[in-house]
Amino acid sequence: MRTGRLTRRGAGGLGRLGGLGVALGAVALVATSLVTPGTAGAAGAAGAAGGADAGGAVGAAEGSEGAAGASVHRGGSPAWDLKPTGTDARFRGLAAVSRSTAWAAGSKGTVLRTADGGAHWRDVSPPGAVGLEFRDVEAFDGRRAVALAIGEGEASRVYRTADGGKTWTEAFRNTEPKAFYDCMTFFDRRHGLAVSDPVDGKYRILSTGDGGRSWKVLPDKGMPAAQAGESAFAASGQCVVSAGPRDVWLATGGAARGRVLHSADRGLTWTATDAPIPAGDPARGVFGLAFRDRTHGLAVGGDYRAGEASPRAAAVTRDGGRTWRPSARPVPAYRSGVTWLPHSRTTALAVGPTGTDVTTDAGRSWRTVDGGSYDTVDCAPDLGCWAAGEKGRVARLERR
Repeated sequence: MRTGRLTRRGAGGLGRLGGLGVALGAVALVATSLVTPGTAGAAGAAGAAGGADAGGAVGAAEGSEGAAGASVHRGGSPAWDLKPTGTDARFRGLAAVSRSTAWAAGSKGTVLRTADGGAHWRDVSPPGAVGLEFRDVEAFDGRRAVALAIGEGEASRVYRTADGGKTWTEAFRNTEPKAFYDCMTFFDRRHGLAVSDPVDGKYRILSTGDGGRSWKVLPDKGMPAAQAGESAFAASGQCVVSAGPRDVWLATGGAARGRVLHSADRGLTWTATDAPIPAGDPARGVFGLAFRDRTHGLAVGGDYRAGEASPRAAAVTRDGGRTWRPSARPVPAYRSGVTWLPHSRTTALAVGPTGTDVTTDAGRSWRTVDGGSYDTVDCAPDLGCWAAGEKGRVARLERR
């Protein structure tokens, strides 16, 4: 929208079942800690202990599911830990590769990368990009990444690096004056999509099958007509997200109704469903999506204008986006970014300019846990969760 993620699920797992069990147990403790400060939680602790061996993976997962009702290890509550970046750029693009490695992309053509957990950041911005606005970055690992610059006409571009940002190749430059690309997603290391606001009444979809080296515009025969004034929001890199090898969802706003569009064939054909998040204004609608599999998804949004109310700004689907239900206790204000905690079926984070919220019941209810300003959030399979936003703010979730 003209106002102003390789899905990381596929960026490499934990390898061995024993390691996964430990990670699952850690989810249990993180989930409990995010909800209520207190004393040690039996359910989360049992899950973490059970995860120490291969057979403990199931017990760890069960600990995660029971975390909401448990108390917390004293002094061990996770919190965002700001990692100084040395820039005042606003980062709306974020790719969490691991606890140690992350990429951030933002204003003034800025792209940063860390390989040591945020202790140091390397400016790996593409040469000559200072006038561009990067709003999304999708990383396969610490060397390979794809960054999207947004804007009308030729301002919308895609860059690709295979050497950690030492060099970049401009893989796509938009030549359609009516197009305005907002965000992108990857199904795997080869296949990905980028989405533009409607051109001649339909959303325009850009596709790659070679890891971002080349792109082509897909036919729009299978795309439903856009509503008058409808567009996607380039607010967090999460207006289009994917799960599995073929499913992808697109969030919209700005028109009479906020909608979520779904494709099960990598963007060739789409169906549209109304979302319960209010729209009806160019500043309102669905801003961010997160799917933990092809069935269970979360949506957040609201009104991005400061001081404006954002009622019913969160929604949930359990059927792949065919229907959406409002959260019983939604996020309290506009939220632009949302992500599931890895290996959890119930815990997720949402962020916006006025704070961070957590759900431990799969989006039915949300609770604010931090008041810092962030635009986007992402978690890696090893539980490395990162958030980014205005004034160069990038943070990692740490246990205090």
